[in-house]
Amino acid sequence: MEVVYRPIGIVHSPFEDVEGMPIQPSGARGVEGWIEVYPDYVAGLADLEGFSHIVLLYHFHQVTQMQLVVRPFLDGEPRGVFATRAPKRPNPIGLSVVRLVRVEGATLWIEGVDVLNGTPLLDLKPYVPAFDHHPVERTGWLDGKGDAAHRQRSDGRFR
Repeated sequence: MEVVYRPIGIVHSPFEDVEGMPIQPSGARGVEGWIEVYPDYVAGLADLEGFSHIVLLYHFHQVTQMQLVVRPFLDGEPRGVFATRAPKRPNPIGLSVVRLVRVEGATLWIEGVDVLNGTPLLDLKPYVPAFDHHPVERTGWLDGKGDAAHRQRSDGRFR
């Protein structure tokens, strides 16, 4: 079965290179950007401005290969890619929750952007705490390391 996705827009950010970028939105507090939604999809933005945060699903467009075992940024040990947020995935799809500042026609102004400039946007959804926030019992190998994500920057290992 072939699965084909078409971008609905482009994410714009101050990051022209993966090196030095935040590795998660928690490390991109205050980083502003915008999304250019393609004309065919603008009608789908109706009522979105009522939400303070949105979920971005995007294509890691500069990833050229996949790796099933990676060395994640917050750990030096090899880990299965599905136990990480590394971009070198069988389907290089990224996910970020960002603050929606405002909607102006086909432009969404956002904050907390940890995405490379020019990234194709596959979909967006409203972030709803009642649906999306879950208490957790464990975070695997990330136990005690998650808070470091706001300081960690990309070093280009996943080009």
